[in-house]
Amino acid sequence: MNLGYRLAYRLGVTPWQAGRSIFGRQLDRLLDGAASPAPGAKALDLGCGTGDHSIELALRGWSVTAVDAVPLAISRARAKLPIAGADVRFVLGDVTNLPAYVERGYTLALDIGCFHGLTDAERTAYGSGLTAVTDPGAQLLMFSFSPGWRGPLPRGASQLDVEQALDGWTVVGDYPIDADASLGLLAKADPRFFRLVRS
Repeated sequence: MNLGYRLAYRLGVTPWQAGRSIFGRQLDRLLDGAASPAPGAKALDLGCGTGDHSIELALRGWSVTAVDAVPLAISRARAKLPIAGADVRFVLGDVTNLPAYVERGYTLALDIGCFHGLTDAERTAYGSGLTAVTDPGAQLLMFSFSPGWRGPLPRGASQLDVEQALDGWTVVGDYPIDADASLGLLAKADPRFFRLVRS
C-alpha cells in the first residue's frame, strides 16, 4: 500500500486530502466529544498525509505528533506549519511499528483512512504498537470504509475487524457519515467513524 500512496502523491491523485471539506463538520463534532486536552496532553495522527487534521488537533490545544510513510506527504505537511501557526511534529515512519518512531503517553489518536488499507498482519502490528504508545483510557477516532473489494481503493474495515486487530480497545461509537457529506461515488463504500477507548 505504501508504494501506491507514494505514486498517488507524485501524480497528485489524493482524494483523501479533501477530507476536511467532505466531512469536516462531523469530524469537528466527534473531536468535540473527545476529552478536552489538559496542558501538554498528547495526540497522535496516524497516516497523517499532508497534515490538515494534525494541524487542526494542534489548534485545539493538543501536543501533536503525526506519522506517515510517504516522504512527499510529510514534506508538504511540514511546509504548512509556518502558515497555519501550529506546532506539530511530523515524523516519517511506519504506523505498523509505532514504538520505533514515537514516544509514549498519548491520550488521543486519530486515523483518517489509514487502518482500513492495511493487511491483516499490518493491522495487528498497528494495534500492538498503538497500545504500546498510548495511556489507559486513551481514545482513538478512526475513519473507515466498510469492507468490500474496490480495485485500487482500500479494502475497508468492519467493527469486528477493528476490534480483532486492536486487542484491549473497545468500540464505544459507530457513526455513519452524515447524510449531507459530499461523498459522491465514495458513499457506496458505506464510510463511517469508529470511536474506541483503550482499557
